[in-house]
Amino acid sequence: MSGKPDLSLEAGDLGGDPMIQFRRWFEDAEAEGIHLANAIALATADAEGRPAARHVLLRGFDDRGFVFFTNYESRKAHHLTDNPRAAFALLWKELDRQVCVTGAVERTTDEESDTYFASRPREARIGAWASAQGTVLGSREELMDRFVKIDRTYPGEDVPRPPFWGGFRIAPDTVEFWQARAFRLHDRFRYTLDDDERSGWRLERLSP
Repeated sequence: MSGKPDLSLEAGDLGGDPMIQFRRWFEDAEAEGIHLANAIALATADAEGRPAARHVLLRGFDDRGFVFFTNYESRKAHHLTDNPRAAFALLWKELDRQVCVTGAVERTTDEESDTYFASRPREARIGAWASAQGTVLGSREELMDRFVKIDRTYPGEDVPRPPFWGGFRIAPDTVEFWQARAFRLHDRFRYTLDDDERSGWRLERLSP
């Protein structure tokens, strides 16, 4: 791309585990100071296959997969209950890099959701109670009235996690790494899970 060095990506640069490679690139994005480096474009579909997409924040990842949190009564959560597969794309334009993931989805444990919820600012915890995500509001004041009511209900720091709020984990079966190159001849590699036992990954170079 214009004004930027033509970085390359070769199979030899990649290890056998896409989660290790993802961590390397994620750390590069954080070191670059990219704003919202953890913002992913999450795609889901309902039971009839009708898709929807939105941006959410990736809140964790490890060898089990990628984690985000949401209201379990939201549209995305209903999609994932009826059709427990998802995909996301993550673009770090400052590094000319992109990652695309597909996989099966399951809820995180209550303990994981409790731990993350407790780490949020108090106002964000109150907001989770106040927002019936995706439902129609008559006015902004209606939402703020709910916020004030919950704020009074839990006046201290101990704001419990709502029973309708928690996490999802995407267990990847494909992870694609894309590095921009000159003349749109990009480097593009895809890891594909070889079997249902999650014991190995196949790495292939793709045409850009």
